[in-house]
Amino acid sequence: MMSAADPTEPVVARALRKGQAHRIVFANEKGGTGKSTTAVHIAVALTFLGARVSAIDLDPRQRTTHRYIENRLATLEKRGLTLPTPYCEVFRGETTDDLIAMIRRLEASCDFLIIDNPGRDDPFARVAVEQADTLVTPMNDSFVDFDLIGQVDAETFKVKKLSFFAELIWEARMKRSRMTIEQQRPEMDWIVVRNRTGHVEAKNQARLHKALNEMSKRVGFRVTQGLSERVIYRELFPSGLTLLDKGHLGELGTSHLVARQELRALLKALNLPEFSREQGELVLA
Repeated sequence: MMSAADPTEPVVARALRKGQAHRIVFANEKGGTGKSTTAVHIAVALTFLGARVSAIDLDPRQRTTHRYIENRLATLEKRGLTLPTPYCEVFRGETTDDLIAMIRRLEASCDFLIIDNPGRDDPFARVAVEQADTLVTPMNDSFVDFDLIGQVDAETFKVKKLSFFAELIWEARMKRSRMTIEQQRPEMDWIVVRNRTGHVEAKNQARLHKALNEMSKRVGFRVTQGLSERVIYRELFPSGLTLLDKGHLGELGTSHLVARQELRALLKALNLPEFSREQGELVLA
């Protein structure tokens, strides 16, 4: 049986050497979990804090993250605005070595490197997970999405066994442990983000909470609240704007203000290192 240190405690990352960005990988093999939306909002939030942020979109067909940033740049040009914006490239390489080379090239000039994995399992997605300092797995608050991590008993809702994805992450963390020593990188911090919790019935939510806590102790991830189901996220995509771009979104209603608070809370829960370009390294928060 898998075991790990207390998953409720965030992994404490050591300061990274100059030229080593903190790598945040968003990975989930299921679609429709808000993965790319969450990735873009975290990327933009970090740029608002003054960090240099680059992103890699690992899905050259859908390239949702890249399209979001493209839309943002087009809006800024059209309106004559200057807003913090991360840099983004689509990975179109042919080998995993190409991907690692791209990661090293981009991280040499940024504080945070965000990688948005495709909603499927492939060699590139696996390598990206192995490279993660912070691994973020958004999931909808349902047992359909929980099945990605583990299976539960139909009557007791107790966890029966781990899923293929959870096993894959465990193996990636074992490989990662060697990288921690050889490349002086931090241990991987895996965080499961519960998106769209507002549409879940209370009893079912309690069952999910219990199952996630049980699974987190077996596999070693942390659990935090993410972004609720809100129409504004779909409405913002064409313009590339985010909830943080206040003053350019018109008058915000109460629900939008609450959504901004959710984003701030999520960013804090990720427990990312602070950055200090003056010292040439990332400094622990």
